[in-house]
Amino acid sequence: MNSQSNSTPSIPSFNASKMLSFDLETTGVDPFKARIVTSAMVTITKNGAEPIELLADPGVEIPEAATAVHGITTEHARENGKPHDEVLAETITRLREGWKAGLAVIVFNASYDLTVLRNHDPSFTIDGLVYDPFVIDKVKDRYRKGKRTLTEMCAHYDVQLGNAHEATSDALAAARIAWKQARIWPELTKMSGEELMEFQAVKYYEQQKSLQSYLVGQGRDPSDVNTAWPVQTEPNA
Repeated sequence: MNSQSNSTPSIPSFNASKMLSFDLETTGVDPFKARIVTSAMVTITKNGAEPIELLADPGVEIPEAATAVHGITTEHARENGKPHDEVLAETITRLREGWKAGLAVIVFNASYDLTVLRNHDPSFTIDGLVYDPFVIDKVKDRYRKGKRTLTEMCAHYDVQLGNAHEATSDALAAARIAWKQARIWPELTKMSGEELMEFQAVKYYEQQKSLQSYLVGQGRDPSDVNTAWPVQTEPNA
């Protein structure tokens, strides 16, 4: 009998030619309250990029502040979007299929998007490698000044960004940054998938604890700074 037959499959190392880049546009900034408006997934292999974008009717009014970011109105989503939970289910299915195929799921600021999914479907689990260009950038280029928004990071890495806050454009940009990071820091591709996941989770925790300490020093409330990655823990009610 093969002694490894019942073992848990290992997570593949990061390979920039095997990516599934994912991005959500939503109704708000709180991942425990936000509902999906658009979900984009771009499969990137040696054969090129294959984007899929889903428009959802979130079932609620899209706040003007959210529309100002992504450009999608309540009326447009109601008229053209699929039911929210249908988009949620298809998104999770495609992510699971990507992990099963050995793809790294690329998510810029993963602790937001993946928390939105988990909040709406508690059965959603992380079944493979998540690579977060935002976390990696803060670790590997810790002392660089300036903002670390997707727009700013695209400029820093000399990466093309189409329409900022349009889900497919953002997903493509995140993948391009991940590809650049793998070239700049090839050690990232030499870690096992499990090691890279732990590395990101630990570094994110340290980053967020540092932010909490800074806020306390400024006399500000640190309670909304979540330290969990890639899925946030729900704050106490």
